[in-house]
Amino acid sequence: MHLSNASLDIDALSGRVAARSRGGIVTFAGHVRDHHEGRSVLRLQYSAYEPMAEAECARIVAEAEARWPVAADLSHRLGTLEVGEMAVAVAVGGAHRDEAFAACRWIIEEVKRSVPIWKREFYLDGTVGWVDPTASPADSARA
Repeated sequence: MHLSNASLDIDALSGRVAARSRGGIVTFAGHVRDHHEGRSVLRLQYSAYEPMAEAECARIVAEAEARWPVAADLSHRLGTLEVGEMAVAVAVGGAHRDEAFAACRWIIEEVKRSVPIWKREFYLDGTVGWVDPTASPADSARA
């Protein structure tokens, strides 16, 4: 399962990619931060088109495992999250650190780029906004 309405467990995720032959386990945990583009964030809400999001997550994991000699897994939260909560987790196990780091970085970038998960932020000033995860900071500054 890639999508979850419950808290994420990065240790369990790491355990799914661990093996005696994998000396390098790399994890990435993305947490809700208290700011975005100079605005104070109170909480956020993730929603998704779940069948497509699950399929895309599975595709990303399978592609990473085909591109590098690794085992990989990922989880992404849905629903309302408070500042500090873990929103996304990636774990990759490889025989060596190089492929584990490379695959982990590629996976999180692909999740942000292609998985149909939408983020809505609730700000301290009472406003609410949708966030485009594919926009670069430079794009946001021009908007």
